Amino acid sequence: MFGFIKQGLKKTVEAIRAVAPKKKITLTKSELEDILLESDVEYALVEIILNEIYQEKITREILESKLLATLAYTKYEEPVYEKPFVELIIGVNGAGKTTTIAKLASKYKSEGKRVMLGAADTFRAAAIEQLTRWADKIGVPIVYSRQGHDPSAVAYDTIESAKAKNMDHVIIDTAGRLHTQTNLANELKKINRICDKAHAGAPHRTLLIIDGTQGNSAIAQAKAFNEMVGIDGIIITKLDGTAKGGSIFSIAYALKLPIFYIGVGEQPEHLLKFDKYEFVNGLLDEIFTEDEAK
Repeated sequence: MFGFIKQGLKKTVEAIRAVAPKKKITLTKSELEDILLESDVEYALVEIILNEIYQEKITREILESKLLATLAYTKYEEPVYEKPFVELIIGVNGAGKTTTIAKLASKYKSEGKRVMLGAADTFRAAAIEQLTRWADKIGVPIVYSRQGHDPSAVAYDTIESAKAKNMDHVIIDTAGRLHTQTNLANELKKINRICDKAHAGAPHRTLLIIDGTQGNSAIAQAKAFNEMVGIDGIIITKLDGTAKGGSIFSIAYALKLPIFYIGVGEQPEHLLKFDKYEFVNGLLDEIFTEDEAK
């Protein structure tokens, strides 16, 4: 919990401190409303939480149950598959897709897995170059082509190469041009079809990368991607640089999807597995006194 709070929620805690300088044994509804809004919990969700609390004095135990309820999405179950396990990474440009892919690859490699990357964001030459640099740095193979090449062909070639080389994981980057939503939707759907053609059941998991600094404004973006291609889970990046950590509640509640990881820095070890109990209790530690925590 130390790393999560100190790195990932530092600015969120500072925002809470601005409206609640001292920890308390109990909170009033007005105090709780200020704390939730300041940490960027969406107003509609704040209203739901407050309306479901009937006590005048809100204890840590009461608030913990309400916050955990907002994260009570269906548990993810990994599909049955034959190697390699293919992951499709989607999200708008600038959300941190490439860096997150590098962190995932590094994580899998540290676990003794063989990983291959696929640079299927062929819309931007910079995306191909950046992912190639990361692959070289981490020491994993990558399949890429020239800018403008068919991204689904890159995905196909990556999976075929991974199968031939007995890889455990395939991570495929994609473009994220929401301003051309129809074209992007068609492109992602085609990549999905071609992945399944190359390896039955692929992609086995589709992860959406969300920029944590966008807070609740990322919800509409996430819904658009989910309608396009279907999302299995979320990774929230850049939480170390924002006071909007409370938006995690809004994002999870609105999308009803699991949050797999959070990004709290640039290094591979800064991709942390999300644990809703640690997250909630970490925030509560900053709001309530130790006496109430016992």
